[in-house]
Amino acid sequence: MINETDLSRSRILVTNDDGINAPGLKVLEKIARTLTKDVWVVAPETEQSGAGHSLTLTQPLRMRKLAKQRFAVSGSPTDCVLFAVGKIMASSPPDLVLSGVNRGANIGDDVTYSGTVAAAMEAAILDLPAIALSQQTNDEKAAHWPTATQFAPDIIRRLLAAGWSSDVFMNVNFPDCRPEEVAGVSVVAQGRRKAGYAIREGVDPRLHPYYWIGPAISREPRAGNTDYQAIDRREIAITPLHMDLTHRGALRSLKKKMT
Repeated sequence: MINETDLSRSRILVTNDDGINAPGLKVLEKIARTLTKDVWVVAPETEQSGAGHSLTLTQPLRMRKLAKQRFAVSGSPTDCVLFAVGKIMASSPPDLVLSGVNRGANIGDDVTYSGTVAAAMEAAILDLPAIALSQQTNDEKAAHWPTATQFAPDIIRRLLAAGWSSDVFMNVNFPDCRPEEVAGVSVVAQGRRKAGYAIREGVDPRLHPYYWIGPAISREPRAGNTDYQAIDRREIAITPLHMDLTHRGALRSLKKKMT
């Protein structure tokens, strides 16, 4: 784990799932450069929202070098982390991986779909400390990027100072409000709600039907003090996520019943 003294000399990999030209990526680059001068960017060529932890295995990947230490890859966020660590930065891997800043929150059930979270997950698999960062927003208005810009550097420093085990990565979500309206910081569990997405049907110019997975169906989250409630309170929500998906209670129960 990087300590505060070493942070300014660290090598940071920046990636995302909104694509190489996304405004949130520019925000995260700016954030990373407040921490160190050695920043590398390896991001998807096009938007990969909803890609989850997918790998490109049945077709070749393409890479474009856009500038020194800046690359676009024709694949998923997971591909980008693998490509960066195993190819582009193989001789000197990153000390920290930052993913985001995603346009839209990645909380509750959405973490399973999120390419932003998946990039941080892949870094954890590769034994690299990683933090996913997302800015909650309403699609009908501009994102409050100054909120993430102002608070993220201190959040990252504090997380690194606290430390975490190698099979854990951090998920940070900023509320949809101006910086001066942020109510605080909460370390909370991942929330749950009844999930679902609307399926919309249309007809193309050749009169063939098509279907589009539309916006998430709005449903109330389950009760508790989770990332959902923290964001509703206009707090920055920090959730440590674990690579081990085993449910310990069910494991103990099944052992008694199946053996």
